[in-house]
Amino acid sequence: MLARVTLPLAAANFMNQAARTVMAIAGPVLAVELGLSAIELGVLAACLFAAYAAAQLPLGVALDAFGARRVQAALTLLAALGFALFALSPGFAGLAVARIVLGIGVSAGLMAVIKAHADWFERSRVAYVTGIATAIGALGSALTTSPVQAMLPAFGWRGVFWVLCLLALGVATWIFVVVPDKPRAPGPARTLRGDIALSGRILASRTFWRFGPAVATLSMFNFAYLGLWAGPWLRDVAGMDGPARAGVLLLYTFAMVAGSMLTGSAASRANAAGLPSFLVPIVCLVIMVLLQAGLMLQPSQPSVVFALWLAIAVFGTAGPVGYIAMCQMFPPEQTGRVSTAVNTLTLGGAFLVQAAIGWVLDLWPRTASDGWDPDGYSWALVLTAALQALAALIMATAHRRGRAISL
Repeated sequence: MLARVTLPLAAANFMNQAARTVMAIAGPVLAVELGLSAIELGVLAACLFAAYAAAQLPLGVALDAFGARRVQAALTLLAALGFALFALSPGFAGLAVARIVLGIGVSAGLMAVIKAHADWFERSRVAYVTGIATAIGALGSALTTSPVQAMLPAFGWRGVFWVLCLLALGVATWIFVVVPDKPRAPGPARTLRGDIALSGRILASRTFWRFGPAVATLSMFNFAYLGLWAGPWLRDVAGMDGPARAGVLLLYTFAMVAGSMLTGSAASRANAAGLPSFLVPIVCLVIMVLLQAGLMLQPSQPSVVFALWLAIAVFGTAGPVGYIAMCQMFPPEQTGRVSTAVNTLTLGGAFLVQAAIGWVLDLWPRTASDGWDPDGYSWALVLTAALQALAALIMATAHRRGRAISL
């Protein structure tokens, strides 16, 4: 099942990561060619993530109703269309539409993986195989760093998006042909009204709100910093130039690959040993808090900076483990809706935190080099560390109060 389920769906998650991060390299080039402002570039990024977030709850219903194969194959075709529209667009309006289409197309990345693994693998192996899929997906972020930079002189930014379009078409075909459909369980025919009503009961359940917001903080740091603030921190606090920052961020993505496999394997071993399902997420959150405390000290020695950021990349990948632990508290046929509901909290929380970090940084005057004050970064890290420490405490105490759900 690894070859038939995990690898094809992991390839779709690879496209998801590539779509989300490609603008970091291609964005400045197309901005110059098309005369886009910084605000317009920001709006293009927001279009993808807004569509991505808006698709989550309907996506959960679709995954549980139709299965990962059909939903992910259709959405990956839509992602290919989004890449093509982007490559063809002559100006800002067309690019924005393309990013919205692309955001919907990649919205099932990790969620389809979790749903398929819940359908086809033993409970104790789900975290392990999901770690493998997440590691493959993380390579999508690596693709959009140095490789895309190397392609730009020969292909241009439009050529880069045509290459991504062709890759997405290949992945969609692979999923449709190879991934099996889970046989429908006997019982009364399901209806859209019934599926929506069940989604409402999940969102109203105490279990969801007892654990969901805390699980959402697991991926928060990687979203906020890898997506935006790590580069400025490396410039303003560690004093690194552009190539050095790019090197750290590339290694960061490879460390995420290792971390995904490590946390997934650890969670599966803990599950097989009968240990609490939230043990690995709690441990990772505690370590993340300690590592952020290290960043608050504003280190500038390259070896210390590398060690802290790579360790953060490793332990910050426990998000999928938390999603799986959360999903396993609900019946298997509800996995799609539970995972996408948690992902909605993650996406919303991550971008609130990302904006809050910017607000904290603006409390200090800009530096002579037009960067941000290192003290501002330290106080912003106090914010994220406090949220993750609170999440670890909530998980630890809530898990003792009860594991069963009542819908």
